[in-house]
Amino acid sequence: MEKEAYDGGTLEISSNGSPQLEDPVKLVEEKGIRLGEAADMYGDLGAAEEYGYVARGLKSRHIQFIALGGTIGTGLFLGIGRAFTQAGPLSILLGYTFTGIAIYAMMMSLGEMATWLPLPGAIPQFCARYVDGAMGFAVGWNNWYNSAITLCAEISAAAVVIQFWNGARDINVAAWISIIIVLIVCLNVFAVAIYGEAEFVFASIKIITIVGLLIFALIIDLGGGPTHDRLGFRYWNDPGAMKEFKGTGDKGRFLGFFSVLVNAAFSYGGVEMVAVAAGEAENPRYNIPKAVRRVFWRILFFYVLGSLAIGVLIPYDEPRLLGAIENGEPGGAASPWVIAVYRAGVPVLPSIINAVILTSATSSANAFLFTGSRGVPYYCIAVTASISLLTYMSCSSGANVVFQWFQNLVTIASLFTWMSVSVAYIRFHAALKAQGVDRNTLVFRSPFQPYTAYFSLIFFAVITVFNGFYVFGPFDKNSFVTNYVGIPIYFVLYAFWKIFKRTRWIPSAEADIQTGKAALDAADAHRPERRPRNVIERIWFWIA
Repeated sequence: MEKEAYDGGTLEISSNGSPQLEDPVKLVEEKGIRLGEAADMYGDLGAAEEYGYVARGLKSRHIQFIALGGTIGTGLFLGIGRAFTQAGPLSILLGYTFTGIAIYAMMMSLGEMATWLPLPGAIPQFCARYVDGAMGFAVGWNNWYNSAITLCAEISAAAVVIQFWNGARDINVAAWISIIIVLIVCLNVFAVAIYGEAEFVFASIKIITIVGLLIFALIIDLGGGPTHDRLGFRYWNDPGAMKEFKGTGDKGRFLGFFSVLVNAAFSYGGVEMVAVAAGEAENPRYNIPKAVRRVFWRILFFYVLGSLAIGVLIPYDEPRLLGAIENGEPGGAASPWVIAVYRAGVPVLPSIINAVILTSATSSANAFLFTGSRGVPYYCIAVTASISLLTYMSCSSGANVVFQWFQNLVTIASLFTWMSVSVAYIRFHAALKAQGVDRNTLVFRSPFQPYTAYFSLIFFAVITVFNGFYVFGPFDKNSFVTNYVGIPIYFVLYAFWKIFKRTRWIPSAEADIQTGKAALDAADAHRPERRPRNVIERIWFWIA
């Protein structure tokens, strides 16, 4: 190779005539962070200039609220109702708690990798670099498929909810689906900062609502409602704390509890979104650890306290809730929160809650279109958004039924994503050790590793294998397909790339843990330190 002088650093001329980068640090200093990162990733300045790189347009508050919004979806407002009627209050409390612990373990692993290298692509990149190119290919397409189907699930949920209002029921559901699709596509085709602002607003609405509902639940439970009836834990005694499901006695109660684990996996879907946003975040090595560390408190506050609140407000055999789920009633009628408000005798709140569920579904659809279309934005957005046309099945089969189909499909895809993260971290941990990198020098170091990653891997694997246990007695072929089709899809993708590209399992000593890091390290040195100037800024910096 020939050498060529360049003001931003020494370059080499590759065989195809394009300059290759030797010193990304100098290039960052001379040409800026964005071009420096691109050149370090491509290993080629010409490619960096030709293809460009994603803009780091997501500010700290965007990242924090994307992380917050990613943990609050329609599962918490709408999907939790079915789990509650199947399992009872204690089972949903334990189920969401245990799944939340596994999610936290997985997010700690992902947070460490995403802070070390906050790259666009995130999870597929980590799998391809640290495990096997075939796993990177499989999880990449699994993530896209997950995002596209979740997009359909959330649009379908919005179509369910909007029919709560009498005027909306007279309008064909296809019209509402079309409006939502156009809205979220518009939010994604503009600059990433526009997406960030939209998620900031959506997440703020969801947070204010769930906090308000938790306060409402406490007031009603203590007898502060219009009826002044102090509820306490009466519904844990009658009809009971754990409901039997697909069996009797201890077996039935355990199966009820296990069914909650599956439902909780859907509810937590998208929690990993903050890692995808890391590739387009300002100062990712400050903002990503901050967001990941708070996952535990978000899970505790929103899901654990949320499931506890539902369990004290209504019994699992509440006739209106059972009827709404059984008959596929429109709107948030199948939401235990709406039923609780009706029972408390507060007439204005059901419309407010339904409006929030609608914004929540729209927000989640917006976020999953973002997740599924990172790359060449306009083309990727068009392809991913085209999958949302499947939601028009709601026009013939009913929005509630279609939502359940999509929920089953999405759950297994999310589980495979989380298992892939855990495997990637186990190999990343081994690579750090093999290549002499002291974990004590890492900006963010997750605790109890690699055992934390092994725990999350085993937990999610068990749920994956047994997630459709209820379809076998009696056998339901439609439910069997939607519960298990994701497993062969993942392994077919893995096998295809393994055979087609002849990839190999990457030895720890050879795993690529450095490409792209030099430019990021140099960029960190050029970022000004944020210092609060007063008490108000100190509080805001803590929040966002």
